[in-house]
Amino acid sequence: MDYSQFLAMKQEICLLVVFLLVFLNDTFLPGKSRNGIGVVTCVLFAMFTAWGFYSAVADNDAVAFAGMYVTSPVISAIKNILNVGVLIVLIQSLRWASTDAQAMRRGEFYELLLVTLFGMYLMISARHFLLFIIGLETASLPLAAMVAFDKNRYESREAAVKYILTAVFSSAIFLMGLSFVYALTGSLYFAQIGEALMFGTAFGTTNTVLLIIALAFVMAGMGFKLSLVPFHLWTADVYQGAPTPVTSYLSVISKGSAAFAFLVILWQAFGVVYAEAWEYMLYALIILTITVGNLFAIRQHNLKRFLAFSSVSQAGYIMLGIVSFEDMGVAALMYYILVYIFSNLAAFGVIGAVENATGKVDREDYNGLYKTNPRLAFTMMLAMFSLAGIPPFAGFFSKFFIFTSAISQGSVALYVLVFIALINTIVSLYYYLLVVKAMFIKTEEPCTVSTFRSALSERIGMSVCVLGIVLLGIVSCVYDSLLGVCGC
Repeated sequence: MDYSQFLAMKQEICLLVVFLLVFLNDTFLPGKSRNGIGVVTCVLFAMFTAWGFYSAVADNDAVAFAGMYVTSPVISAIKNILNVGVLIVLIQSLRWASTDAQAMRRGEFYELLLVTLFGMYLMISARHFLLFIIGLETASLPLAAMVAFDKNRYESREAAVKYILTAVFSSAIFLMGLSFVYALTGSLYFAQIGEALMFGTAFGTTNTVLLIIALAFVMAGMGFKLSLVPFHLWTADVYQGAPTPVTSYLSVISKGSAAFAFLVILWQAFGVVYAEAWEYMLYALIILTITVGNLFAIRQHNLKRFLAFSSVSQAGYIMLGIVSFEDMGVAALMYYILVYIFSNLAAFGVIGAVENATGKVDREDYNGLYKTNPRLAFTMMLAMFSLAGIPPFAGFFSKFFIFTSAISQGSVALYVLVFIALINTIVSLYYYLLVVKAMFIKTEEPCTVSTFRSALSERIGMSVCVLGIVLLGIVSCVYDSLLGVCGC
């Protein structure tokens, strides 16, 4: 075996180095020294993130392990985008991790988080389904432990059980679909599956039906990770029961990595049967996901459940980047994920700060928040405006680019799909503004959240998110750079 192949996995190896340093710090340092493990993790990961952007300039295409693993400038870019989100989550979680309840196990939180990120890296770079499954399970199983981190809370334990059971069933369905794919094509390499389908070796009247069934199973398995309807039923309960830093991590990092991996699978393995097998199947998933997510978000009063159904709806918009079937769609999807990271983490940053100080998480608790905590109210308002797609904030441009990429093919079906998505954007505007109304208009009702000063780490995390929301809406070079990376 040529061990030099591991040099292609630069980001994975550096991430493992960060993990090992955190693990050794948590295991061997004296008790008092371990109190700073959160800061140490943030510093190490910030250095790793900065190195990732610096090294991306010189990144070239590389293949390892007989084509099972690949890397390229596009893959490095999406990993760096995820790193930005993880760094914000780490910073925002410092206050929560420093509480007495988490003192004995704060190191495990950071270690589990880094392990799940490693699994997501493998999912993104995998070009063989066996390696993809390894990455998927590496990302999913530690997340169940993170969801159950507040083990003394009934809601956290219940959320973990729901998550792990759903993950097990979705993995079984996904593997069943892969068994059909292997039976049809004789390979688990993405490229070889595509070639087999292209040259007709797996196509015929009977095999077409089996291929559609296989694709349905594969899409169902990935639909769990992305919270696509009707595979979203775990989302609200898990988001509500998990600790808020874990919920924020689930909502953006897990979703972003799964979306890009899903795009790669559909394009490279099944792209040649797009019109015959999965085009309208994906259209139906997108419409259901956006519509159901919006309708259920209107009914929520708990803000974590509210953002859970919001994230379901946002997953549908992210999927619009796949249907364009060109590099512009990849750039739009990556840009949408980047904007979504800043917008959603800004909202979760406010929720986490209020929850840590008062224990309040319901929308009614935010009535008149502007009077007692104007900066938090302003941050939440920007997050809601961006998630709703109101100009000139970044969320408007992310939706504009994703819609533009979707209709670039010019088919009537895509125009109808984008029109339905636009109508749903108006619906989403209503429920996002309900939060803004509670903070700024319902000031006659006494606010149950008293004036408090959030922790420095929370303020830093929210400030970074606010800068991202504002700057990504006016600085065009970010999207232009992504287009350049994708080859447009």
